Amino acid sequence: MDQTKQCRQASHRASGRAIAAAAVAIGGLAASLLAAGTAGAVTRHTTKSVVVSTVKYTKLGTILVSGKTLYTLKPSKTACTVACQKIWPELVLPKDVTKATAGKGVTASKLGSIMRANGVRQVTYGGKALYWFSGDKTTGKVNGNLTDTWGKWSDYVTVKPATSGGTTPTTTAGAGGAAF
Repeated sequence: MDQTKQCRQASHRASGRAIAAAAVAIGGLAASLLAAGTAGAVTRHTTKSVVVSTVKYTKLGTILVSGKTLYTLKPSKTACTVACQKIWPELVLPKDVTKATAGKGVTASKLGSIMRANGVRQVTYGGKALYWFSGDKTTGKVNGNLTDTWGKWSDYVTVKPATSGGTTPTTTAGAGGAAF
């Protein structure tokens, strides 16, 4: 009889922990969705500035980064809307900021922004809108060179590679950029 009671109590404690964990997860999800909804997209910088820097890869050349690799889009006939932005978040500026900061290897005069329909400013470089790829889970990854429903995505190369070696970075980015 005591074993049955102990088993029920253990089961009840485990269920209580599972419910608490689920509540925390749902609360975190709700908070992130609320933040995303108020920011106008799925992933947004919440700092007072956005720094765009470069990093050198033997195979890829010198590419743009802002925390993670930055990409541009050669669009197809399908517009990049909400579903697209979940996979390809725009690099946007915080409210009341009109221009990104040029980090190591970036020409400040090439940095700009465009106003999106949702009222946010998306960072551009050389007139091309910049995006992150959700498949780049960690700093230093370059998994977004691909073609999908929305078009052809490419990392933004500022200097072409001298040789065709591996994809290991050979330098580090400046302040605010990705450290590889």
